[in-house]
This record gives sequence, C-alpha cells and structure tokens, in this order.
Amino acid sequence: MTGLDPNPKSTSRRTFLKHSSAAIVGSSILPRTVFAQADALGDRELRIALIGCGGRGTGAAKQALSTPGKVKLVAMADAFRDRLDKCFSELGLHDVNVDVPEERKFVGFDAYEKAIACDVDLVILTTPPGFRPIHFEHAIAQGKHVFMEKPVAVDGPGIRRVIAAAEVAKEKNLKVGVGLQRHHSKKYLETVGRLQDGAIGDITLLRCYWNGGGVWEPRPRQPSMTEMEYQMRNWYYYNWLCGDHIVEQHIHNLDVCNWIMDGFPVSAQGQGGRQVRTGMEYGEIFDHHMVEYTYADGTKMLSQCRHIKGAWTSVNEHAHGTLGVANVGGGQIESTGGWKWRFTGDNPDAYQVEHNDLFAAIRKDEPYNEAEWGAKSTMTAILGRMATYSGQVVSWDDALGSELALVPTAYAWDADPPSLPDADGRYPIPTPGMTQSV
Repeated sequence: MTGLDPNPKSTSRRTFLKHSSAAIVGSSILPRTVFAQADALGDRELRIALIGCGGRGTGAAKQALSTPGKVKLVAMADAFRDRLDKCFSELGLHDVNVDVPEERKFVGFDAYEKAIACDVDLVILTTPPGFRPIHFEHAIAQGKHVFMEKPVAVDGPGIRRVIAAAEVAKEKNLKVGVGLQRHHSKKYLETVGRLQDGAIGDITLLRCYWNGGGVWEPRPRQPSMTEMEYQMRNWYYYNWLCGDHIVEQHIHNLDVCNWIMDGFPVSAQGQGGRQVRTGMEYGEIFDHHMVEYTYADGTKMLSQCRHIKGAWTSVNEHAHGTLGVANVGGGQIESTGGWKWRFTGDNPDAYQVEHNDLFAAIRKDEPYNEAEWGAKSTMTAILGRMATYSGQVVSWDDALGSELALVPTAYAWDADPPSLPDADGRYPIPTPGMTQSV
C-alpha cells in the first residue's frame, strides 16, 4: 500500500539509536504550531486521564506519577465500575498526586470520551487492544498527548486508523509513547546498537520466543452477564479484544527482531492450533503458534509462542550473523573468532524509563512519536496470526490492506460481539486451510 512501506529508510531506527536513548520513532523535526506547548508546560503540572483501569493501567498510572516533575491523575475511565474502584483504591490511597473525585470517574463504553474531555494534558490508553484505535484516534483529535500500551490494534483496518492518527499527531506536535519498553532498556539499546553496527556481520537468521504457561484463567460466566460482558471480562480469549497471544504478548519479541532489521517482514507462513487449552471457556484463541517470517532481503525470522504448562519456556530473541551469534535478551554477543561481549551496566526499569522519556519530551517540546513503529510491529504480529489461522503464505501488503475487521458493529452491553457461541457454548475456532486470511 502506498505510503505504508514496511521498510521505510527515511525513519531509520539505527539513526535514532545513535542520537537518542529514547529511541524515538517516526518523528521528524516539526515546526512550532499552535499545539506546541513547551513554554506553557516546562515544570508546570501535567494532568493525566487513565483509560483502562486493569492491572496494566494501574501499573502505567503508577509509572506516570513517578516521572520527574509535577504530575497529577485527575480522571479515570473503564467499562466496569469494579475495575475502576480497585484501581483507584490502589492508586489513591498511596499517592498524593491522585485527585479523581466522583464526578471525574467514568464508566461504560463512552467513558473514554468523557475522561478525555476533562482538562488533561496526556491520556494513558490501557484498555484491551481492540479498543485502542478508536481511543487513540479520539485522543489525538482532542489535542492530547498519549501513552498507549501495545498492541495498538487487532486487525488491518485498526492498524491503518492508528497510522493515520499518528500522522495527525505529528501535525499537531503531540507526543506519543507506545509500551514496547525494550526500546528504553539500556541492555537492549546497547545490544541492538552493536548488532546494527556489525558486531556479528550480516544478519542471516533471527529467532524469537514467548513460550510459557499462559496467563490468567477465564472468569466464570454469571447468569446476569450478557455475551458482551462475558467476553469483555475474559478479553484475553477473544480476538476482537486481544488479537490472540501472538499479538498481545509475543509482539515484544517480534518487535525486537524488527528493530534489529530496521524494518518489517514482507510475508509470513506458519502453523498453530489448540492442543491443550481446548475447553469452551478458552474462547477462540490458539494455544501455540509457529511462524516463519521473511524480510525484504530474504532474511528469515523464526517465531514461536506457546501457552502450555509444563512445556519448555523461553522469552527471548536471538540473532545469527556471518561473524557470530547474539543472545539479545541476555545482552550477550559471541563472534566466530572467540570474541565475547556481555552487557554489564546498570539497566533501570524500562517500564519507568519509557514514561520518563515521554514526559521529558512533552516538557521540553522535543519530537516524540512512537505510534507508527508500534503500529507496524503490531502489524507484524497480526500478519503471523493471519498465517497460522489460514495456513497460507500471507504478504504484508495483503494483511495491512485487508478489510477483514474483527471489531463489533456496535458497542453496547446488549449488542452481539463478532464471535458467538453455538448451542453447546463453543466458539468457532480458526481452521488452517479453511479460515479466510485477509
């Protein structure tokens, strides 16, 4: 698709890495506009709205409130009141920088609009990723800086919305951070920088893994629940909300490989399925995926992610080159000639650093926009899911240009989600060779 080249050299990751530990992606030097707020912000208090009050939202809010300078959480929103109350209790009892009275607590599908409409400078978006495109689009339209968790969408149409909103953010000089925190890890920054500088020669193969025992178990269906509420309470197991664990979780490892390559795959093929986690309570996602990605120069990336207890576990990335190998997550490089390097420096919490970097850019009015890179690494994971679900070779262009949208046609508690159970309570499971890929 024109303008969405998976390998844009005009916004080189390597160039940014050499000049900024914040690894700011997709930003150009922007002229000052009416949206530039450096003079007004400086050391002024930054006011935050939190959209999505689950575990990650609570963590992100804590990190935002721990950044240098004056900051205050003033509005909160969630689909569920109990989630909002739990988050507020955890934050509000321990942080004087929380000032969220009852009138700035919003619940429901339109809660995000009400929270963003408050007098805030920055919005934290930490709902399930299926909501991310519409929330990000709205926040940017309202002139707010944004921190949004990964992944940033669950399908091609959602990715295109995020990329379009990212361009608007640049025009408005709004700062955008994305929760791919490895880009803010000193260990990863130095290791990837060395690989890009040729420490193991030309990259010939990449391997990445998120193999583990899975996440939280599904919550029981209650008699009063509509199908919409049940799925949202169990959002990890439904593709319109989560995108499958290859998208929601494994994106981190896929993203690191993209970072090393300074680009994105042009195609993928793979396989996956439900071997252990087969009960109807596990919705419609697979419990394992294995994907072979191909980059424009022919380099392959072999990807595994698995949610099976008792099996081999690994969360890491590895690079092979003409002159050596690298354990990227371990911060280790070894050449074929016997030379070895290991990262030994301080490595501050990257979850905190990514917020520090974003808030510093807002205060200093420095270019900062990670949205396009975050969208394309999310698209890499979606591309892999399309390949495993369909059993076909899927191209980047076809995946990104797909009109196959996973999201509902209406957002309401009595509306039907995109995937519905049959009379026995089972959800339709993707079938390779039969399921439509794009």
